[in-house]
Amino acid sequence: MNRASAIALPRATDSLYTRAFDIAWRYAEQITGTEETSMASHGHFHWNELMTPDAERAKQFYRTTIGWTFEPMPMDDGATYWIACTGRTRVAGIFPTNRPAFEGVLEGWMPYLAVDDVDERVKVAVANGAQLMRPIFDIPDIGRIAILTEPGGAGIGWITPTG
Repeated sequence: MNRASAIALPRATDSLYTRAFDIAWRYAEQITGTEETSMASHGHFHWNELMTPDAERAKQFYRTTIGWTFEPMPMDDGATYWIACTGRTRVAGIFPTNRPAFEGVLEGWMPYLAVDDVDERVKVAVANGAQLMRPIFDIPDIGRIAILTEPGGAGIGWITPTG
């Protein structure tokens, strides 16, 4: 079955961030209509997500300035992950950080790049000054993911898609 044909909720044992990313990733696949696209190719950006303590403010800003609309995606902890849309195309996510687990997380965009081998690429990145923000993790049927900061301090997600 094509993963894009059904948006299954992640397991309750997954971390909150992992569950939100899994939902966002599945939506991104759904909009392409395929599991594998050029956006899943090594070095291509695949998804962007705004981490913010004030999702309503962000939604209002992007609705007014860009014309985005938003689809709610309930999260297990009662928060709502927002999928930003241009027409019928899902283009980004808004991840609310106004919860104790995300205290101290700065507001900003988190882009995700597809890479051919996340484990090997992270070894090279760390040897060249990057820092792993959390251990590399897997989302079943989605891929293996690393969240890191590059030497200048910018956050970036890298994923080796499954398949």
